[in-house]
Order: sequence, then C-alpha cells, then structure tokens
Amino acid sequence: MTGPVAASGRDLRALAQIVSADRGEPPAAGVAPSLLSDLLGLVRCDHVLFAGHDSSRQMSWFGQLAPADLGDGWYDPAAFWKHYWSGPGSYPDRTGDLRSVIKISDFYSARQWHSTGLYHDACRPCGIEHHLTLCLPAGPGPAAGPGRTIRLIFLRGPGPDFCDRDRDLLTVLRPHLHQAYLDAERRRHPTPKLTARHWDLLHLVAAGHTNAQIARRLGISEATVRTHLEHIYRLLQVSGRAAAVTRAFADRTA
Repeated sequence: MTGPVAASGRDLRALAQIVSADRGEPPAAGVAPSLLSDLLGLVRCDHVLFAGHDSSRQMSWFGQLAPADLGDGWYDPAAFWKHYWSGPGSYPDRTGDLRSVIKISDFYSARQWHSTGLYHDACRPCGIEHHLTLCLPAGPGPAAGPGRTIRLIFLRGPGPDFCDRDRDLLTVLRPHLHQAYLDAERRRHPTPKLTARHWDLLHLVAAGHTNAQIARRLGISEATVRTHLEHIYRLLQVSGRAAAVTRAFADRTA
C-alpha cells in the first residue's frame, strides 16, 4: 500500500519541525499533545486520535484526541468492536502488516463503505466519512502484549478523501513517531536499577542459557539462580524470562 514518497519543500520543513521539536515531559499515556496538534496541522482533518488498541480484549487502554473538544461519548466503542473484525481496522491484526498507512478507500468504494455495519453503527453517528490509520507496535515495555498496537487515526467528515500526499508524509514520519512513543514510554517507565549480578544473569538468559548452565557459569546454585530471577521479575514487573530480557534491554537495543 505504499509507493514512492514525494513531498514539497513546505512539507519537508514541517516534517523537520515535528521531528526536532522539544516536547518536554510526556503525559501519563501516549505522546505530547503538542505532537498531535502538529500532526493535525500537517494532515488536514477534523480530529486525530492516538490510542492504545487491544484487539484481543476489545478495548483501548488509553486514548488522546486532538482537538480535545468532543468529550466523553463521542463514539460508541461497543458498535466499533462489534464490527471490528469485518472492517479495515483489523487489517494489521489479520495480516501482521503494521507498516502500511491505510485508509477506508483501500478496501471499499464509497457505496460499499456506506453499506457496512461499521459505518452505520459506529462512524455515521459521529460524522466520520474518512479515516487514515498508522499502526505502531506497542512494545517493548509494559504495554506490549498479544493483539496490542498503537493506532494514530486521522478522522474526516464529508468531503474529499485523504490523498497520496497525506499517506506519503505519514510513511516518512512513521519511524520518528514510533521513536517518540518509545521515548515517552521509557521516561514514564524507566528500567529499575538492577545489580551487577542481575545484569550478569540477564546476559546469560539472553544468550539462551538454562538455569543449570547459568549456575555453573556464575558459581552459584540453581536455587540461587531461581531466587535472582524471581527478584528480577518483581523489579521489572514481568512474569517470565523473555519478557525480562525485553524489558531490561529495551533502552539498549532500540
């Protein structure tokens, strides 16, 4: 769903400003509101939504809206999830493609779209005719999990559809937006301080060693290895080896 990217000099200056701007401390969830405001100015639309999207539990664990003037109840989540798996929003879940920037017209003609349950039950009551969606991985970190992604959704009412220029700009911005989200997550959830022994053990876990092998390498008992691992899991707020490695080394590998 992507092709050659073209942008005007004005667009490139706007992109540079978005990427380089100092956003300050992040909010409790999501990204700085100023970033969403800048995106709203870059891609003409009525609203932009940035949300943590959990398709396995059919819920959002956070949501940011710009401009934030619609208030609670502006859309019906039950209607949205009722039709989710038959609609375009499920494309990343069904295909594993988190890189394509997608719009409704990639999947439906206007007549087909207006005949769907998703349009009738969820979008038409909110005045939504068009949306353009960029999808990001939710992890590494505490937000990661099956079916969890981050969605940046641009919403428009009646009128022209989103164009190739809009999709091109978001394709260019995607890695920078992902980095902005990861940076905000790290500032919200800094890696707890681990001891030198913890790091020695985690490096061996990351290399695929068993508890018995780790015990021999470090000159300790398997019971002590298990105790260290349990302590690490508590500090990192994870429940297993793979999650501990992902959480501990997130800052070092991103």
